[in-house]
Amino acid sequence: MSERIREKLNILADAAKYDVSCSSSGGNRKNDNKGLGDSHSSGICHTYTEDGRCVSLLKILLTNHCIFDCAYCVSRKSNDIERAAFTVEEVVSLTMNFYRRNYIEGLFLSSGIFKNADFTMERLLKVVKKLRLEERFNGYIHLKTIPGASEELIREAGMYADRMSINLEMPTESGLKLLAPDKSHQDVIKPLGDVNRQIIQFKEERKLIKSVPKFVPAGQSTQMVIGATPETDKDIMHTADTFYRNFSLKRVYYSGYVPISNDNRLPVLGSQPPLIRENRLYQTDWLMRFYGFHVNELLNDANPHLDIDIDPKLSWALRNMQCFPVDINVAAYKVILRVPGIGVGSAKKIVQARKFGKLRIDQLQKIGVAYNRAKHFIKCADSPYQMKDFQGTQIKSFILSESKSKYIKTPVNQLILF
Repeated sequence: MSERIREKLNILADAAKYDVSCSSSGGNRKNDNKGLGDSHSSGICHTYTEDGRCVSLLKILLTNHCIFDCAYCVSRKSNDIERAAFTVEEVVSLTMNFYRRNYIEGLFLSSGIFKNADFTMERLLKVVKKLRLEERFNGYIHLKTIPGASEELIREAGMYADRMSINLEMPTESGLKLLAPDKSHQDVIKPLGDVNRQIIQFKEERKLIKSVPKFVPAGQSTQMVIGATPETDKDIMHTADTFYRNFSLKRVYYSGYVPISNDNRLPVLGSQPPLIRENRLYQTDWLMRFYGFHVNELLNDANPHLDIDIDPKLSWALRNMQCFPVDINVAAYKVILRVPGIGVGSAKKIVQARKFGKLRIDQLQKIGVAYNRAKHFIKCADSPYQMKDFQGTQIKSFILSESKSKYIKTPVNQLILF
């Protein structure tokens, strides 16, 4: 690697670190042409597949030159930073050389926008085409869609990428206009809709014709910056819910705002982004996608913000004590899922295990239930007391006093997952 390429890599890899939407879950491209790699095999950015495997991706920008001046972006045109740009051949060469040395298993490629959207998208398309067609690279490729690029370019890119994503940036249109007046949510909505329609069309055609190629097989995702504008958690999650429903997104990512400029439109924060809030938003997202909760149950006008000291599932339970206690031995699976301390895996095991007899405390603990949390909301064969004996505030105090965390030195378990 030449000194100039190494310098570019340092600049453009560092600029790419603010984009957190680099999960490789869902990739299933197989090596069937005697090429290199498999996107479904396990990859100097670490991410996780849908089944929990850790993979490494070369995560870079094609360039950090940009025609826009978004206040929250490190690559904005007014920012006094060192600029660099890869050629198409340099990105291809880096990817192949890193892969052959077993440094990576895929590529995450984004870019600042230089000249215009189509010019930038064309260069990104050239990279993925050269990798797939000339180098016969079958590893995972996550390609960022450029807002405003033509539908034809985006459609062609989808023939070679495993996942595509385009960042919503701010949760609301008003927030985006405040910090990036040259952008709009419509620039994101249109390509998301175009790609979603193509994904559905290709899937339908593959049911009839097996030779139909795959189109963005790992789906689409988006990302929102949290904390740079004054939206409530309710606003954020309603936006996420709308995009999940309208565009069948695989993931919405929540990126805590990192102070990178002195723009007076931006909030003054400490040295750390709001990681606890970010974590609570991810937990809420998980509850909506896998636990059957509707966003209005978790966040509404009466409760527009998530609790910092307890997770959203416990918060919901304490506000809805009339739904408890749940009899573990007779309740439906969907009802058991709503019990704090019981996850998806444990709920499934409970439903299976109770076919052979009534479940007791020791059995629930062996199954994996966080019993010290769940005991306040359930009944089982040998429950020692009735939950009705305690109020929600008392239960919250009990749980917080028992909680311990390896992440922070307080009695509050900030990062517990259900």
